[in-house]
Amino acid sequence: MVAAARVVSGVKAEGLLRGACAALAAAAALLLGLSTQTETVLLVRKKGTVKDVQALWVLAMAAASAAGYHLLQLLKCLYLGRGGGRALAWTCLLLDKACAYATFATTVAAAQACVVALDGAHALQWTKLCNIYTRFCEQVAGSLVLGMLAAVGTAVLSAASARNVFRHYYCSSHSPPAPPPETCDAH
Repeated sequence: MVAAARVVSGVKAEGLLRGACAALAAAAALLLGLSTQTETVLLVRKKGTVKDVQALWVLAMAAASAAGYHLLQLLKCLYLGRGGGRALAWTCLLLDKACAYATFATTVAAAQACVVALDGAHALQWTKLCNIYTRFCEQVAGSLVLGMLAAVGTAVLSAASARNVFRHYYCSSHSPPAPPPETCDAH
């Protein structure tokens, strides 16, 4: 009874964390994808969008993909719970790790590109862009924070998936001995 309650609470915790990661990743993708700002620079109207910096566009697509992945895993968690065999557990572990790495890598790459926009690159004669597009830069910073929180949550989920994989091996190799089969003579 206690073991069943642990499994149910573990499934609920995983579902809650998957829902939170999906919400964070979706919020990061939406905030980043919908951010634009138009400013006049030297009598020329210039519109700053996420497509101006390729790393930001990649982050928006990766965050949207991560949100979709977490929603699919949330559905799996709700309908299957911890059910499934070793193959499903390994598949979930590998996909969770790939999602964590991709989310983290794209967020860090976008943050690095944003540092150039924030400080400029004097050797290349690139000016500071955040002085011009202040609101856009603030929205991008918010999406970077949300993306990093989603990456950390995905890393925690990856650890839970690893625990689930090793639980399959531990339970099968340390299960109590099976009772002897009953025969007709025993009755």
